[in-house]
Amino acid sequence: MQSQGYEYLPNVKSHDQLLIHVREQLQKLNNIQFSESEWQRFLVEYLDKPSDGSIDKSRKIHNDYIYDFIFDDGHIQNIYLLDKKNPIRNSLQVMRQFSQTGTHANRYDVTILVNGLPLVQIELKKRGIAIREAFNQVHRYSKESFNKEHSLFKYLQLFVISNGTDTRYFANTTKRDKNSFDFTMNWAKADNSLIKDLKDFTATFLQKNTLLDVLINYTVFDVSNTLLIMRQYQIAATERILWKIKSSYQAKNWSKPESGGYIWHTTGSGKTLTSFKAARLATELDFIDKVFFVVDRKDLDYQTMKEYQRFSPDSVNGSDSTEGLQRNLEKNDNKIIVTTIQKLNNLIKSKDNFSIYGKQVVFIFDEAHRSQFGEAQKNLKKKFKKFYQFGFTGTPIFPENALGAETTASVFGRELHAYVITDAIRDEKVLKFKVDYNDVRPQFKVFETEQDEEKLTAAENKQALLHPDRIREISQYILTHFKQKTHRLQANGKGFNAMFAVSNIEAAKLYYESFKTLQKELDKEPLKIATIFSFAANENQDAKGDIADETFELSALNLSAKEFLTAAIQDYNKLFDTNYGVESRQFQNYYRDLSLRVKRKQIDLLIVVGMFLTGFDAPTLNTLFVDKNLRYHGLIQAYSRTNRIYDTTKTFGNIVTFRDLEQATIDAIRLFGDSNIKNVVLEKSYQEYMGGYTDKLTGEACRGYLKIVAELQRRFPSPDNILTEKDKKDFVKLFGEYLRVDNILQNYDEFVGLQALQKLDMTDNEAIEEFKEKFYLTDDDLAAMQAMTIPDERLIQDYRSTYNDIRDWAQNEKSSDDNARSNIDWEDVIFEVELLKSQEIDLEYILELIFENNKKTKEKSVLIEETRSLIRASIGNRAKEGLLVDFINNTNLDAIPDKAGIIDAFFQFARSKQKREVEELIESEELKSEATKRYIAISLKRKYASENGTELNEVLPKMSPLNPEYLTKKKAVFEKIVVLVEKFKDIGEIV
Repeated sequence: MQSQGYEYLPNVKSHDQLLIHVREQLQKLNNIQFSESEWQRFLVEYLDKPSDGSIDKSRKIHNDYIYDFIFDDGHIQNIYLLDKKNPIRNSLQVMRQFSQTGTHANRYDVTILVNGLPLVQIELKKRGIAIREAFNQVHRYSKESFNKEHSLFKYLQLFVISNGTDTRYFANTTKRDKNSFDFTMNWAKADNSLIKDLKDFTATFLQKNTLLDVLINYTVFDVSNTLLIMRQYQIAATERILWKIKSSYQAKNWSKPESGGYIWHTTGSGKTLTSFKAARLATELDFIDKVFFVVDRKDLDYQTMKEYQRFSPDSVNGSDSTEGLQRNLEKNDNKIIVTTIQKLNNLIKSKDNFSIYGKQVVFIFDEAHRSQFGEAQKNLKKKFKKFYQFGFTGTPIFPENALGAETTASVFGRELHAYVITDAIRDEKVLKFKVDYNDVRPQFKVFETEQDEEKLTAAENKQALLHPDRIREISQYILTHFKQKTHRLQANGKGFNAMFAVSNIEAAKLYYESFKTLQKELDKEPLKIATIFSFAANENQDAKGDIADETFELSALNLSAKEFLTAAIQDYNKLFDTNYGVESRQFQNYYRDLSLRVKRKQIDLLIVVGMFLTGFDAPTLNTLFVDKNLRYHGLIQAYSRTNRIYDTTKTFGNIVTFRDLEQATIDAIRLFGDSNIKNVVLEKSYQEYMGGYTDKLTGEACRGYLKIVAELQRRFPSPDNILTEKDKKDFVKLFGEYLRVDNILQNYDEFVGLQALQKLDMTDNEAIEEFKEKFYLTDDDLAAMQAMTIPDERLIQDYRSTYNDIRDWAQNEKSSDDNARSNIDWEDVIFEVELLKSQEIDLEYILELIFENNKKTKEKSVLIEETRSLIRASIGNRAKEGLLVDFINNTNLDAIPDKAGIIDAFFQFARSKQKREVEELIESEELKSEATKRYIAISLKRKYASENGTELNEVLPKMSPLNPEYLTKKKAVFEKIVVLVEKFKDIGEIV
């Protein structure tokens, strides 16, 4: 890095030395000298304000990087943290092995400073060590020391992690739930080939100008206080657009397809962030008068619009009239305009002479779909004289899927940059699809497998596909398999939600009513089901496979459809205590509220015709049920609602189609992917996951489930006997492999049947016949399943418990100062924490089992042993083991009448114990009573104790921060509160 022009700082190892250095650098950048009193005041007022957290520090880098400082002599001067207009003026330094102590002492590998401020942290591991271990280390530092009081490391924007052969970068995002390895990124060349090796990464990404460009131009600190750093393909596309605008301007070659172009970035790859950045940076070109960011009308109130509003307060006009748009256009200080194609077209039609028509204008279409191919496009080209037009799309219109002559290239110009679905899956930015072609309704097979669109339309019209028996069978299948498909079979009921795409409004009505009827017969809690649709004119289709564009206009709906929608919205109002309807503004508000509730997983199943199948982003969706004829880009767009990255539990987008869309799926992914697409885009078969397979892209042999469980049972028949450190490590690796493949197989109907078979009484012929009917099995299928040996539930629970015990032991070993370490290296071991959490056993379920087990055994010692085994298999409730044992020992369980009673009794017991333990802590540590209770209450509410801010300091007894015992006392109190919060979180009572 020194050879690339970085200044190496061998002597900066501590906070005080860093402060001296940052002072020198800021004085140099701003051409000033601080007196000692001025510097101390600058620190307290601005640079290291005591109340600042990492969010405030990030805001200073992005928005508030200029500070009006009043010097001691009374003069005011702007103090810059960064020079964003002349990036070359910023100085870069590098230091290594910087030490800092928070709850633990940490030493950081390599830190890059910009003008003395630590903005980039690099963590390195040896070759052969899992790169995720470097990621986990960064996460540990974030919790233990980066954010300690008076830490300039709160300014960190970017992390780089590497094990030599794989190198990634990611934002220091302030959202805890986004702290996932899935959001790390490789750098790449413009053709999307990855740059993984550390030397190559250093020579490209860490080249001074590139790094400054990323930090200054290609990051966004959004309205929800999340720091986003763009991926390489997003940066490449943005730069191609800016290059095209400049070169077309210089050549005076505007207002033609060749003066613009389109960006083909696959659905789910972050097109909106790229288009937002391109539009913002285009406004900084001095020869451009206006930039139009054109969105679909449904998007005007969403996140991106808030970003524009913050960037330019008058840029977004959400009203239906064109007057507001005209006013915004006439303001000289308002360089960016956010509008819809409909409103823009209305303005063009209503005004023949308008000064903007002759000015230099950039059009950026957030979604280059068919609404840009029609009348509005012709009018725009007639009126505007000097424009540059760019479209973003995940599914371009090519000659193969065009209905007429118009394609994406003929409207917007040539492709400027491509990042296709195969690129995104390879880079782990979106997930593969698992497609089930569900054909368990033999009497309707002739209609479901029909490929001729005319005959299909006739079948729709004849109601053959809407036959009551078919609707009921499909509805029943969805209800029966819903929890399995959405990963909710585990005791905690967490998991995902689903959409159901149906062919028309009549189908939506029939399915909605069918679900209502069937759920009335269930004794379990019903699924929360909603629906939405509006009028869509069929003649709008401009390409094969278009999903009808439903507007917010409901006046064209027939009476029956309007009455049904009104009733469905009334059901929704009752469910959520809202007040929406079918009038235009109310319906738009319903759409917005519904989209938020789907994203928050408050809706289990959403039935749609066209709405939400394009452009809607909800990472919590993992399943799409389909009873609709999908083709080409419409098919990819609909499927892509399910394949957003969420966590390690979500391994693919689940598609269950009740029509034969196999060929349509292959045709679509071939059109929008590249070579080897079927192997890249579609998930492996059940047989491959059970028996093993060779990955066709990497050539790697992957073991199947049956071999993994056979080795588990052969090598570790008794989890209690895993004693040596080598055995512990071998077991963790093998059981981690089991957890990964088991998580995938939970989505396969065949595997759920195999698990259910283990509980089947093979002497009960009636039960056997019911089982065969439920899983559509022949006698041969049943015999084949019986030949498979899989571990029983209790053994897996014991394995999970042992896995958790070893994880706790390994963490304690890491933090231990004991020098008598073993020769076994644990750095290449990854604990699958998220997969464990996905099968988490919640507290109420444990209490219900205690109630059931107490009926079977009256010996408390046996009951306690069973409870210990159960709770140790859980991650979130392990801290409650002692609490539950105390409850069993101190409670007359026989006197409790039912499951609800034991839950009430435990919570009452736990709350009184919580109160006692808080009082004992206050007394033993001589803490301030009210401040302690307030701090613990806040910690219990957010489910973790934090050292950030001043809350913890207020708890401590009166003691000077300069007292040598102050930090020791603070650390001891914090550790005790952490234990207390882990033990009592989710108990319900706040002290």
